[in-house]
Amino acid sequence: MATHATGTREQWLAARRDLLDAEKEHTRRGDELARRRRELPWVAVEKDYLFHTEDGDASLADLFRGRSQLLVYHFMFGPDYSAGCPACSAIADGFNGLEAHLAAHDVMLWAVSRAPIEKLAGYRRRMGWTFPWASSSDTGFNFDYSTSLSRDEERAGTFEYNFRTAQVWSPPDDGREPFDAWAAVSGTDWATYTRERPGMSAFALEDGVVYHTYSAYSRGLDGLWGMYQWLDRAPRGRNESRGPGDPLNWFRRHDEYEPA
Repeated sequence: MATHATGTREQWLAARRDLLDAEKEHTRRGDELARRRRELPWVAVEKDYLFHTEDGDASLADLFRGRSQLLVYHFMFGPDYSAGCPACSAIADGFNGLEAHLAAHDVMLWAVSRAPIEKLAGYRRRMGWTFPWASSSDTGFNFDYSTSLSRDEERAGTFEYNFRTAQVWSPPDDGREPFDAWAAVSGTDWATYTRERPGMSAFALEDGVVYHTYSAYSRGLDGLWGMYQWLDRAPRGRNESRGPGDPLNWFRRHDEYEPA
C-alpha cells in the first residue's frame, strides 16, 4: 500500500502546474545569483603559491594552462589520509569529464588537496577520473582559502569557514554520524579528518595578474553535487536519514557499493 498521498491525473497536473511556477521563480532567482557572483569585485592574489602536479611544480598562474579562468575544487584529502573524502569523491564524480566543455568556454578546472601528489595520482587512477589534481602540500593555499585548519585554530576551538567564525567540530557521542565513518574509510581519525574542509574557488587571469573572484563552502556546494541534483527529483529525494544503522548507507565511493 502506498505510503505517500495519491490522487488522480487531474489532481497531479494541477499540483504540478503550481510547482512549475515555483520552479520558474527558483530558476530566475538562480540567474540573479549567478549575475551577482560575476559582479563581485576581483581581488589580486599577492602570494606566490607552489603546487605539485604530475607534470611538475606549478604556480597558481600555471594552473590556468593558457586560459583566462580557473575553477578549483578544494578536495578533502589531507596529508595523513589514505583515501579521499567520500563526500568530495561523490562531488568529483559529478564534475569529472567536464574538462572539454569548460575549455570551450576558456575555463580550466583543477582539484587541489594537501596530500602528496603521489597519493592524489593513485587515488585518481583508482576512481577513473580525468580532471587534473594538484598538491598544495608545500604552500599555504588551503589555509588562506579556509579549507584547512591550522593547529592554532584547532587549539583555540574556532576557525574561519564559510565567511564566519565557526566552532571546531566535536566527534559524535554515539559514533553514528557519517563524518565519523568517513574518517575511518579515509584511513584516519576524527580530528585528522576534520582538519580539512570542502569548498570551491574561482580565479581570473588578466594582464598577468591572478585575481580571486569567488569562493563557496558547505551548502554552497550543493549545486555541484550532480548526484544530489538527480536525487532531488527522485520520489524519495536524497534519502539521507536511514536510522542508526551503517552511516555509509547514505552514500559510498562509487567503487564501494554492493552489486545491485
